[in-house]
Amino acid sequence: MSPIVDLRPAEECRYDAVSLGEVMLRLDPGEMRIRTARRFDVWEGGGEYNVVRGLARVFGLKSAAITSLVDNEVGRLVESLIQGGGVDNSFIHWVGDDGSGRTARNGLNFTERGYGLRKAKGVSDRGHTAISQLKPTDVDFDHLFGELGVRWLHTGGIYAALSEQAAETAIAAAQAAKKYGTVVSYDLNYRPSLWKSIGGQERAQEVNREVARYVDVMLGNEEDFSAGLGFEIEGVDEHLSALPIDAFRNMIGQVAEEFDNFKVITTTLRTVKSASLNDWGALAWSKAHGVLQATDRTDVEILDRVGGGDSFASGVIYGLMTGQSLQTALEYGAAHGALAMTTPGDTSMVSLSDVLHLAGGGSARVDR
Repeated sequence: MSPIVDLRPAEECRYDAVSLGEVMLRLDPGEMRIRTARRFDVWEGGGEYNVVRGLARVFGLKSAAITSLVDNEVGRLVESLIQGGGVDNSFIHWVGDDGSGRTARNGLNFTERGYGLRKAKGVSDRGHTAISQLKPTDVDFDHLFGELGVRWLHTGGIYAALSEQAAETAIAAAQAAKKYGTVVSYDLNYRPSLWKSIGGQERAQEVNREVARYVDVMLGNEEDFSAGLGFEIEGVDEHLSALPIDAFRNMIGQVAEEFDNFKVITTTLRTVKSASLNDWGALAWSKAHGVLQATDRTDVEILDRVGGGDSFASGVIYGLMTGQSLQTALEYGAAHGALAMTTPGDTSMVSLSDVLHLAGGGSARVDR
């Protein structure tokens, strides 16, 4: 069976996977609310970084993060958390500290988990961050992709939405990766609040469509593909909490027809019954296989939903990188995403054996 994506040989590359994006410090009030908290746990997290962190810590791949931090105590804390996650920090671009954050800052993200009828809530403090100002010339992409070698680059729409500069750097990174035969994945991750001040939905679609020309594996949910990439989804009742499968199939067909460079398209399926209870599934497409569906899991109990989609992405990428079938890669992603939402923090705390057990149909009976 021929591979779904064409990867550079592992022996030619220092890194299996590299991300480009912001790594924020998450402040988690635990069972409290942000407005009532008197203490916070801290985690590192970011839509793009979470993916390679999962590939490193859960799946054992050699990973690195391209990001930028202000060189102060908060930046160094984030650096130590990245190191603890098993991700190489050689490509952190350090920016000098002006003492007050007027010129550049490190991003903060306050997120409470939600419970039952009370939805999860996030408050980001990420304006004028160091990574939003990162220029293509701040990273030696020819050295990274050409001399050191990278098998897979992952970036996404959250990073691209941080600023006009970030969008330019995301496009430059994707171009450089393709120049040296690196597979590129992109998570659309459309966030209206991030795009609002830099051109809104129209600009989001413009940037995403430009990056999409260099993408091999495109990820997103229904809103991402419609609002973030500009595809119409027909036959949908606006009162439904989740879109019907047939609507997804139709949407993916439209996407694949326009962007014939896509090798794989994936989307998660989530029905939110409450903050604590979700139905969870996923679809994947390739030209050879058409649309495939992962195991549909109903009434998945959620401890912390943040990072579920990122863990889905890392599971799919691991499956594709190890030569698994598209169905198996999809099951890895769906299982990893579900498991990641059973623990706190943005990043996964599970093991490869946990993922393989659930993806293979295993139960949650106690393991003694």
